[in-house]
Amino acid sequence: MQTFQKPLTPGEEAYYVRLLREGSAEEAGKAKNILIERNLRLVAHVAKKYQNVDEDMEDLISIGCIGLIKAVDTFDAGKGRLATYACRCIDNELLMLLRAKKKTSREVSLFEPIGQDKEGNEIRLVDVIEQQQVDAVECMELQNNIRRLFIFLDECLTDREREIILLRYGIGGRKAITQNEIGAALGISRSYVSRIEKRALQKLRDRFAQMPESWQEEEK
Repeated sequence: MQTFQKPLTPGEEAYYVRLLREGSAEEAGKAKNILIERNLRLVAHVAKKYQNVDEDMEDLISIGCIGLIKAVDTFDAGKGRLATYACRCIDNELLMLLRAKKKTSREVSLFEPIGQDKEGNEIRLVDVIEQQQVDAVECMELQNNIRRLFIFLDECLTDREREIILLRYGIGGRKAITQNEIGAALGISRSYVSRIEKRALQKLRDRFAQMPESWQEEEK
């Protein structure tokens, strides 16, 4: 079993982040390596969520490391702990991998099953996005991601797209209904409802994929 170095303390992390940004080229290079090496445990922790989606764990960790490196390169020390930010970046890289694997079908949905957990329950993309990162991400992160989903519904979708997504998946306390029922209620065909639904989900996927960089800018 692979072993990982002990995570940095908050004080150590702050020191190396400052050295990365303000030190000499040699100091910055060493600081970056330390920040990456001491957070590899986080990559393995996040990758475990995806261990039942028909991907090799070593591949998942390799892709997760790309997210960690991006996190170290773009982290803003004024936004909290590196682990919180890095976890989102790692998650994003792994979700991008899963989406790329399904490009041929073009049927990927935030609500589509992508595997099963240890208890045999289905795992969906939206569940992964909203899942709390135990021991890595603060408890507020769960509520933040849910809040972002509702904001993206208003930000990215037209009124009709938003209405169909809310009805289709029972978001906001509504009862989920079928495409046929939506079509009957709105006076349009089921196939037209399906096209609108797919277009809306694609917009939401794209917006979540942009979240690590763009959300950081929006919250400044």
